[in-house]
Amino acid sequence: MEQDRLFRFQPFKLPNSTALRSIGVYTSGALYAIGFWAFIDAVIYSKTVNASDVHVTFVDWIPIICSTLGMLIVNSIEKNKLLNDALGGGSSFGGSSSTTWQARVILFLGFSLLAGGIAGSIVVLILKFLIKHYTFPTLGMGVSNVVANGSIMLSCIVLWIAQNIEDEYSYSLAL
Repeated sequence: MEQDRLFRFQPFKLPNSTALRSIGVYTSGALYAIGFWAFIDAVIYSKTVNASDVHVTFVDWIPIICSTLGMLIVNSIEKNKLLNDALGGGSSFGGSSSTTWQARVILFLGFSLLAGGIAGSIVVLILKFLIKHYTFPTLGMGVSNVVANGSIMLSCIVLWIAQNIEDEYSYSLAL
């Protein structure tokens, strides 16, 4: 046993950054799969079992398409492109380089697509299902749309954090 430890038994050991990154990536994939499965389940239910006259149409697909595109855009941006100014990569006049601004604009568009996807699914739930007072088997299609978009948004957040975990042996020098 090591002499500098406080307790005899260590209750848990924190994983290293490589293990944390892979755990985050797998968790993100699981969240995306749960969200996409929830939506596809509602689509299949709408087409085969649903006895009402309300079905999943293209309007219901638009929010999940926006959320998926937003996730792809947000997680395609590298963190070091966003922090160029803070690390001394900007110009000497206090402005930032063009790639930094381009990365920030694209990141904003990605987050806008994510927010539009979740907001769109809530609007579809309210306008298509809640205002017309449908009961829950039919209302479940709208709820699953909101759950799917929320799960995709959580997946995007987890993947963004997992991709930007610093390695244990990497460091940046700034003068």
